[in-house]
Amino acid sequence: MERFTSFSIKYGFLIVMAVLFVAFGLVEPSFWQWSNLFSILLGVTIYGILALGVTFTLVIDGLDLSVGSNAAMSVMMASYSMVVLNLSGFAAFVICIMIGAAIGFLNGFLIVKVKVPDLLATLGMMFLVQGLQLIPSGGRSIGTGMILPNGDEAEGMFSDAFLYLGQGRLFDLIPIPVIFMLVLAFVVYIILNHTRWGRVFYAIGGNAEAARLVGANVNLYRMLAYIISGSISALGGILLAARVGRGDVSSGGGLLLDAVGAALIGYAVLGAKKPNPFGTIVGAIFVGMLLNGLTMLSMPYYIQDFIKGCVLVAALAFTFGLAKKK
Repeated sequence: MERFTSFSIKYGFLIVMAVLFVAFGLVEPSFWQWSNLFSILLGVTIYGILALGVTFTLVIDGLDLSVGSNAAMSVMMASYSMVVLNLSGFAAFVICIMIGAAIGFLNGFLIVKVKVPDLLATLGMMFLVQGLQLIPSGGRSIGTGMILPNGDEAEGMFSDAFLYLGQGRLFDLIPIPVIFMLVLAFVVYIILNHTRWGRVFYAIGGNAEAARLVGANVNLYRMLAYIISGSISALGGILLAARVGRGDVSSGGGLLLDAVGAALIGYAVLGAKKPNPFGTIVGAIFVGMLLNGLTMLSMPYYIQDFIKGCVLVAALAFTFGLAKKK
């Protein structure tokens, strides 16, 4: 019985995922087509990337609730930089990453120096950034040819190189954003699992006081976790802006919950019971696959949200419940 329990904790989630993959394909064969599989990956790219940033803050026993609004800020600032300010795509990329890192730094400053609890600090930052991103454009979406407040038409436009980040495909098959997500996941995996920095991050999340007593600069690492989360969120926003080719004021809606959900599902993958980049990406792909399959089966959207929530709750209850009994 104990062996069965250990096997269930470690591989149960992946088995459920494989069963759903086979079941969706048998009911709707087009589910298995390469174009649909890459469509699933492309669909999860943005919140998968944001979830990797959230993973850093979960590792130190925190949580960044500002990732969605941070990404939306990047969407608006990338559009504003190129369309209104007529800057290059590279300049827009650098500006967005710097703003994302600055938002992360402010989160870390509030948490480490001002001693505001993580949830409250990042929740406040979420509302602040949501309002701030709308000020430059006066609350309007930004697109090529938009009319400026003085009545002139904006002369700038999205550069082809920038749009390629979101719309390009390698070998006319693999979407560029998917490559960004997989490479970033690999880098995060190496940092958290195979470097001293990663071990210190996990040590702080396990027991910050013990980590401090053995010489770890706890405040510095907590600041770094939020700066990294902010920078990664900005990257997600850049890819979203490059994909849609405009700055939509509603672009950040729903990103936060999907990103946090993917990161939490990662706890159940391979029985890790802790935030980890591999589990985060598997969680993001699982949610994307589930929603894609249910959509193909013509399931109403409100049922899809309900099922997604059930999966998250069941995965966590299954993993932690069985582990506790064991």
